Amino acid sequence: MIYSLTGKILKKSIDWVVLSCAGVGYRVQTPASVSGALPGVGREGTLYTVMNVTENDVSLFGFATEEQQTCFEMLTGVSGVGPKVALAILSVLSPDRIALAISSGDHKALTAANGVGPKLAQRITLELKDKVGKGLVEGVQLSDVTAAAVAGAAPQAIAALVSLGYSQSEAAAVIARLDTSLPVEELIKLALRTMAGGR
Repeated sequence: MIYSLTGKILKKSIDWVVLSCAGVGYRVQTPASVSGALPGVGREGTLYTVMNVTENDVSLFGFATEEQQTCFEMLTGVSGVGPKVALAILSVLSPDRIALAISSGDHKALTAANGVGPKLAQRITLELKDKVGKGLVEGVQLSDVTAAAVAGAAPQAIAALVSLGYSQSEAAAVIARLDTSLPVEELIKLALRTMAGGR
């Protein structure tokens, strides 16, 4: 398996990049967020990759970070989630946001991605809740932020905001932007201030 590619960027679009490595141009499919994170055409860049081999096709999928790469592998491990759906999810949500949505049971956040309906979103959150809840996927921590969000006060703060009438996705989105190492009460106060348009 090709773990990563480093080379000159020959071309890039919103959903693919061509990297020249040792004279070979690799066309790599990427989430929409990756193209903007890479340097411009003609400069050197690195992509963390996942190779997908099927009966009729061999495809490379590339990511700006190892967290995105790990998250993609985790998502495609769910029945019914193919590479296109996983790319769509990573195009609209960061790995930390995905982990927070799964750990808090906020399947509605995943429906923001193209091709993800409520049933598939529920299946993803159900199948991955334990993996994300431990903060580990195959021994690789998604990130320190994810671990803190999962182990810390975030789920309690989200539950409190939901009980105050906010939707699960609204609450999770606001909490995801805050420092989840803060006490629950502080998180709730900051979240309420943010939702009210304050600072």
